[in-house]
Amino acid sequence: MSTLKVLFIAPLLLSSFLILSSCGKNGGLNIFFIEGDKTLGLQTKNQIESAPANYPILNLATNTQAYAYINALRDEILASDQITHKDDFAWEVKIVKDDNVQNALGPPGGFYVYTGLIKYLDNPSSLAGVMGHEMAHADMRHSTNQMTKQYGIPTMLDVVLGKNQGLRTQVSSQLISLQFSRTDESQADEYSVQYLCSTQYHSDGATNFFQKIIDQGGATPPAFLSSHPSPDDRVKNIRQAVTNGGCQYTTICSTEDTDEYTQFKALL
Repeated sequence: MSTLKVLFIAPLLLSSFLILSSCGKNGGLNIFFIEGDKTLGLQTKNQIESAPANYPILNLATNTQAYAYINALRDEILASDQITHKDDFAWEVKIVKDDNVQNALGPPGGFYVYTGLIKYLDNPSSLAGVMGHEMAHADMRHSTNQMTKQYGIPTMLDVVLGKNQGLRTQVSSQLISLQFSRTDESQADEYSVQYLCSTQYHSDGATNFFQKIIDQGGATPPAFLSSHPSPDDRVKNIRQAVTNGGCQYTTICSTEDTDEYTQFKALL
């Protein structure tokens, strides 16, 4: 093949690659195909689980009841027809034993929920709301979209093509503590409502977390939920999303059965 043809075809292929890989609900440019998200998610998972001192994950074999509860909650959310990539990711849930940390980690296609967060929440709808929020970040592909913006297309193309393993490791490490933009956070809140709308859980479940922050005098939310928009705005926006979506359950009420959730927390 002549040099001229190579020079012509290569940019054309790259342009096609960029157009195809940028498709997504969030409308942002993303150099990664979905397989790239899965690869980075798996690498991040391996980094987390190779450091048990930092991430003391409850053993699945000896905590079957706890995992059965949280996996059943996850499965009901996944039954929503609103999740684009529900068949692309493993959506594996792990529980991190640390009662002093109210946090969740969400590498693409799976997440880690701390016992401190689970015990802070009051009912299953609240946990479902938080989990739906984290699942939305993966479904919207916010992580790799942000990495593309941060590093630029040429650099990330090297990661996609496997030319820079060191950078791939660096990127996957960043996914552990990634802070999302205001737009990404708002979109994840909105889609959490959509995911929960057809479930038994209250579709505005995530508001319970933010309302507790407001009631406690505006304490700073944990990094995984960011501090923007403000808790007040997020409660308003989530409830507006419920109204816009015509969801059946529009508020968390005191009559919600919390016995099972209380038993779940006692297992931890």
